[in-house]
Amino acid sequence: MDIVKKSGAEVITVDINAAKDLLTHGHRYLDVRTEEEFKKGHLENALNIPYMFSTPEGRVKNPKFLEQVMAICGKEDNLVVGCQSGVRSVYATRDLLDAEFKRVLNMGGGYIAWVGNGFAVKKSDNVEI
Repeated sequence: MDIVKKSGAEVITVDINAAKDLLTHGHRYLDVRTEEEFKKGHLENALNIPYMFSTPEGRVKNPKFLEQVMAICGKEDNLVVGCQSGVRSVYATRDLLDAEFKRVLNMGGGYIAWVGNGFAVKKSDNVEI
């Protein structure tokens, strides 16, 4: 378990196995990847709220990220936050902690590590592979 302190928030990162265990025991998975990434494959029952959007100029932060999370998650909800490789999710987790979410953990390694460990994923039906 790694701990990162930024902006007063303490981001706790759990490994893939710990995250999988938490998700089977009531935690919700918040996938902060782009919609395009999410459609290519995601964890079962994942909530997708992009932390960043892809634009012609590169990625930009979703200005409504916190608002969108607060619309579907309570500040006391148990959340595991993940992205593609574990970088965006650190920033998203920090922002959630700064917004007074109490039980938020970052999943180290992200979706790449999840798939690399052979854990189950779901692909959207309308995506061509």
